[in-house]
Amino acid sequence: MPKPRRKTLLISLTALLWLAAMIAAYFWFEARYIRTFSDQTALFSGSELRLPEHLAGPGPIRLVHFWDPGCPCNVGNQQHLGELIERFAPQGVAFYAVQKAGSQGRLPANLDALQALATLPGSEQLPASPAVAIWDQQGRLAYFGPYSEGLTCSSSNSFIEPILEALAAGRHVNASNTLAVGCFCAWTPTSE
Repeated sequence: MPKPRRKTLLISLTALLWLAAMIAAYFWFEARYIRTFSDQTALFSGSELRLPEHLAGPGPIRLVHFWDPGCPCNVGNQQHLGELIERFAPQGVAFYAVQKAGSQGRLPANLDALQALATLPGSEQLPASPAVAIWDQQGRLAYFGPYSEGLTCSSSNSFIEPILEALAAGRHVNASNTLAVGCFCAWTPTSE
């Protein structure tokens, strides 16, 4: 009789240890990867933002993507940004990216068309990322702000397609100061 009891005890302990490990793994995963969406308001003011000297002035429409590899909000717009590149690069729109200073990471393969810029004059004052700045053919800042409002971005809720379409049609756009609620991460380091 003692043998079955010992075997039952061993199986029960193994099952309890497995259950405890699964619960610990769940909470670790949740704390690391799953974040609740909280409405964050950001005011984007493009008054100080400038293109680098070699890109300034007349030329193609220029879109600059500001991103932070450690920001979970980037995932929500990367597929949309890839779709923008596919659609507007053949029309002559030039795409660039500025990575948050001091961060490390790479954009996904579908965003290889983005030309990296080390910095952009005035980007130190960027309130949050992900963000985008668009300059028209005359080199004037046409738009500065988020891709959209809300948690994710797609062509159905994006601010970017209408801006690019208007600029490609030769219309003037001036939306360099925007206020939006969405998924953002701080661009400048916070002092603790």
